[in-house]
Amino acid sequence: MTLGIEAILFDAEGIVVDTETLWDREQEEFLQRRGFPYDRARLKPLLTGRSLVEGVRILQEELGFGGDTGDLARERRRIARALFTGEVRWVDGFPEFFERVRERFKTAIATAMDPDLLRLADERLGLSARFPGTIVTLSDVGGRGKPDPALFLCAAARLGVLPPRCLVLEDSPHGVEAARRANMRCVALTTTYAPETLRGADAIVGSFAEIELADS
Repeated sequence: MTLGIEAILFDAEGIVVDTETLWDREQEEFLQRRGFPYDRARLKPLLTGRSLVEGVRILQEELGFGGDTGDLARERRRIARALFTGEVRWVDGFPEFFERVRERFKTAIATAMDPDLLRLADERLGLSARFPGTIVTLSDVGGRGKPDPALFLCAAARLGVLPPRCLVLEDSPHGVEAARRANMRCVALTTTYAPETLRGADAIVGSFAEIELADS
């Protein structure tokens, strides 16, 4: 898998930072306030990799409720912030995997994570210490979230590595599609979605321990 690979690009949520259960709880509470059940199977694939504002628009289109998009996004952020404070942690196996690859490959994070929540995660876990200057967010790409490839292409450019020499680690269908559009190889972890939803990836694994790293 790593033949010719010079860089590994990590999605943040569901790959580095274990936040997906927190987002499920946020979305459930947000929708319950409006009288809607949280249909995870239907809605989560539409929301993953999107900004809070994009997510609100999607929910409004899917469920038909009104309200100012900005106000609703701020409400979602308040709910999420309460959950993130004190509860955010590493995805199982990430720290050990990172130690395996940090000396052999350039590394970056490419994420659509809300900036305020990303700061909380950084304060708790020290993301910027592991990825100094190589955390790429929506503000770096004009708000273009996945499946647009902009986040991954920006990360590759920041590392000075050509896209075909990048390996993406993702957990969502939108992320897998973004990697494909960026002309990068992709390993998908089933930390968030079932394997059948990640078929566009070059490999699908259940954990970091299953990722095989051949000599480059």
